[in-house]
Amino acid sequence: MIYTVTLNPALDYVMTLENCTAGEVNRSTRESLVCGGKGINVSAVLDRLDAENVALGFIAGETGDIFEKKARESGINTELIRLKSGNTRINVKLNAKHTTEINAVGPPVGRESTDMLFERLSRLAEGDILVLCGSVPPSLPADIYRKLMESLEGKGICTVADTSGKALMLSLEQKPFLIKPNISELKEVTDFEISDRADIVRAAARLHDKGAANVLVSMGANGAMLYGGDGEVYFCNAPVGKAINTVGAGDSALAGFIAGYSKGMSVPDALRLAVAAGSASAFSDGFAKKEEIYDLYGKLTVQKYPCYDG
Repeated sequence: MIYTVTLNPALDYVMTLENCTAGEVNRSTRESLVCGGKGINVSAVLDRLDAENVALGFIAGETGDIFEKKARESGINTELIRLKSGNTRINVKLNAKHTTEINAVGPPVGRESTDMLFERLSRLAEGDILVLCGSVPPSLPADIYRKLMESLEGKGICTVADTSGKALMLSLEQKPFLIKPNISELKEVTDFEISDRADIVRAAARLHDKGAANVLVSMGANGAMLYGGDGEVYFCNAPVGKAINTVGAGDSALAGFIAGYSKGMSVPDALRLAVAAGSASAFSDGFAKKEEIYDLYGKLTVQKYPCYDG
């Protein structure tokens, strides 16, 4: 079974505008209210790829009630822990010429609620996949992902960390099976200048050396790269298409890779599915359907790249 964890889920209020000018009154052409948060997004796309999963996380207040209702309506299988105070956050996504995101802080997560999450994860069994996604709320320690993985040490759980900054670097101490930085996050945690493929491989190799068995780097319109635990490096270019909504495209890519890996795909084929899922969602008004993802999957090729040798 695949389990996703979103410590700070959100209701995403998505507004589409022809133009967005700071300091002026702007009017949208379309709005939608959807469940968001990186792990929730991953769960939604895993569902589309027929990969059985459970979405874990915290909700609070009246907005938490709405979140839970909408998640169930969309078919996401959730086991959410209700916080004693605050409200599930509402994030605003503005889709104009460029996508602008305004993300809220979210409710405080107390010790009792955190203990409930640890207890739930203690029931995971050998062979399960745990996907830890998103930023860490200010009320939780930066090493919470490391602690969650540490609590499962020796149980044969496959762990994935999709976070950034300090939380990402601390998670590497537990040697996760997979991490998924984008180019910006890769620059942040390595302090490398990245201008070409060789730089991406060099930066990914640094994170591999620090503990990540596999490093999946999402590169937006340029596709993705995988620095594999087998010492191989693969690139997959993105298909040509018109980006409609890039919010959640990276989460879709991660879901594609995990779905492929969980079904026994080879690493190159799982990478192809990652790029297909990320691109198909970027080309869609919302997350892509299974048929759209596999249509792109059949058109993609993966290139093997020389490993960085230090």
